[in-house]
Amino acid sequence: MAHDSAIRQVGEDALIRRLLPLMTVNDGLVTGPGDDCAVTRNTGGMDLLLKTDCVVEGMHFLPGTDPELIGRKALARAMSDIGAMGGVPRHALVTLLIHADRPVSQVEGIYMGMRNLAEQFGISLAGGESSGLTSDGLIISVALTGEIPEGKAVLRSTAQAGDLIAVTGVLGGSFPTGHHLAFTPRVREGGILAASGLVTAMMDLSDGLGADLPRLAAASGLGFRVQEELLPVRQGFTAAQAVADGEDYELLMTFPPRRREEILRLASERFPETPLTVIGEMTPEPSSSLPGGYRHFQ
Repeated sequence: MAHDSAIRQVGEDALIRRLLPLMTVNDGLVTGPGDDCAVTRNTGGMDLLLKTDCVVEGMHFLPGTDPELIGRKALARAMSDIGAMGGVPRHALVTLLIHADRPVSQVEGIYMGMRNLAEQFGISLAGGESSGLTSDGLIISVALTGEIPEGKAVLRSTAQAGDLIAVTGVLGGSFPTGHHLAFTPRVREGGILAASGLVTAMMDLSDGLGADLPRLAAASGLGFRVQEELLPVRQGFTAAQAVADGEDYELLMTFPPRRREEILRLASERFPETPLTVIGEMTPEPSSSLPGGYRHFQ
């Protein structure tokens, strides 16, 4: 019998490549697996965005974390991907898996955290599912829809050689500072950037620049060059941590060099509280790499 590799040995990106041929499509699917969200053709001149994400106790948050912050993060993670496509989040379905010995107040707190963020962005918590776990633990999965004008979703596969690379906010130190629980998804910024037509590709930074920039480059068939001294590093942390820590939930984007002043002016005028920093450029050669970044299944 042929050797069957463990998921740990294969790694997340290779696993996804093996699963892609097994995914089905129909005539309504515009952009399928491999981007921040799926895009489907909707009615009324709008495309529908589909996203699912989850948080797992011990991986995305620690036992004892404030339940409201857990719920907030569960919804905010999915919102971050909608924002990275340039879309507006609309309706959420929540699946809760929790051990029966957990207190009811924890569940109420989780939903309170989701509700507060949902109200801020006009999202409906439209339903979902719950299930017990056979051993102690907590998992929350959120399926979120969004919408965007037809054909306007910004993909990660459309960067061009010579494009500049930029990020919003600051990077690194998300877990020790608590940023990973309290971040504001860049929905507003992503919508402004997408509507401007200035960006050629965009995605959110959830696994860290060291993991996510190579994914954008691979999807676009390109390489990249990053200038470490330009990285917007969170105070008290290092450039290496800015590359490798992950859980930043900022936007990573590309745009033509000739639009540099235009996009920087747009950012300073429309979202001055969120820095936008140019950190490098896309290259024709596809063999580029960065150290670190979060890797699942390790």
